[in-house]
Amino acid sequence: MRPHLLHLTAAAAALALLPSAASASGAVASGSAASGFTITDPRIKESSGLAASRIHPGVYWTHNDSDDGPYVYAVDSATGKTVARITLTGIGTPRDIEGISLGPDGRLYVGDIGDNRGGSWNHVWIYRFAEPKTLRDATLKAEQFTVKYADGPRNAEALMVHPVTGRVYIASKDERAGGLYEGPETLSASGTNTFRRIGDVPWVTDGAFSPDGGRLALRGYLWAKTYPWKDGRPSGDGEAVAAPWQGQAESVTYTADGTTLMFGAEGADSRVVAVPVASAAKPSPSSSATGAPAPSPGAPATPEDGSFTKGAFVLVAAITLTLAAKRLLRRRPKA
Repeated sequence: MRPHLLHLTAAAAALALLPSAASASGAVASGSAASGFTITDPRIKESSGLAASRIHPGVYWTHNDSDDGPYVYAVDSATGKTVARITLTGIGTPRDIEGISLGPDGRLYVGDIGDNRGGSWNHVWIYRFAEPKTLRDATLKAEQFTVKYADGPRNAEALMVHPVTGRVYIASKDERAGGLYEGPETLSASGTNTFRRIGDVPWVTDGAFSPDGGRLALRGYLWAKTYPWKDGRPSGDGEAVAAPWQGQAESVTYTADGTTLMFGAEGADSRVVAVPVASAAKPSPSSSATGAPAPSPGAPATPEDGSFTKGAFVLVAAITLTLAAKRLLRRRPKA
């Protein structure tokens, strides 16, 4: 994500006008502080994805986005410290790693799927490697998969692997028409893997399946929802989740036991906030007759909603303007 300063400045100014929202966020964080943690590794300044380990209790895999290199980090939630940094070989130079997910085969999938120039790359990549049984710094060979979208290039930040079928999904990030894309039944390392749009989604920065594969969680900067997963598709309008305010909100994953959603963000010493699933979800008003995920939680609330203060409108406007500015700056050619 570039440039951070514009986004954080605007968000901070807007949050100053949001006492009720800020206090609500604090309540969520403090109520689950025992399960949350702070990423203390100074090398991890742009944590853009999270995946809970299944063989190392309490360990979460994460990565920076652009300009870091072929690195994936294992962070111990008990201490917030990095217990392993994996250097990937056998792949090209990563451009913008934005998501990570653990498949049913015990392999980690890393999504080099970001495109800050609004969909200028004619292909992106997914890297895959086996989750190491021993946690220590190591260099591991990864498989590389070339990915294209059936309806053309686009920016994306959410990579999800279904924990039962092993199928890979990507959610594109677009303020006008985000989409949920389904990959082929089996990824091919020798050819191009075409991902096809299967539904509409709001502005998504990350997503994750529950460990049993029964639900899909999606998050954005200002919202989060979980959807029942039926017949290979998200069903209904989902349930709103009390996600914390995190500024550059970039990641979400379920705990290994599926009882908690872990929300992360970019920044040095970033906090990962735990939100219990049972107490966080509530039915969301229907806004679509199609059964596809609806963009209502990510859109500004109307005065009739009664759920946002005047400051919330300011926050939405500030972030919208900031993101627009970021898009313009990203399109500028590099020196």
